[in-house]
Amino acid sequence: MKDRAIPAAKFKDACLRLIDEVSKHGMPLTVTKRGRPVVRVVPVRAAEGPRTLLGTIVHEDEDIFSTGEVWDADR
Repeated sequence: MKDRAIPAAKFKDACLRLIDEVSKHGMPLTVTKRGRPVVRVVPVRAAEGPRTLLGTIVHEDEDIFSTGEVWDADR
């Protein structure tokens, strides 16, 4: 799908309508100045929902802070 392009002056005149179209149809819009692209208006996609780590722990020891190594810190 190719982006639509529109000169900045025309974008300025119809900004709100064009933003609504991009949002509704999902087609990006490139704004140009003197034929050169300067900005791109793209639709925002809905978030997937809250991310959670719930259910990701496979195994938990009783002492999760121990490495199992025995050592004497007073040496």
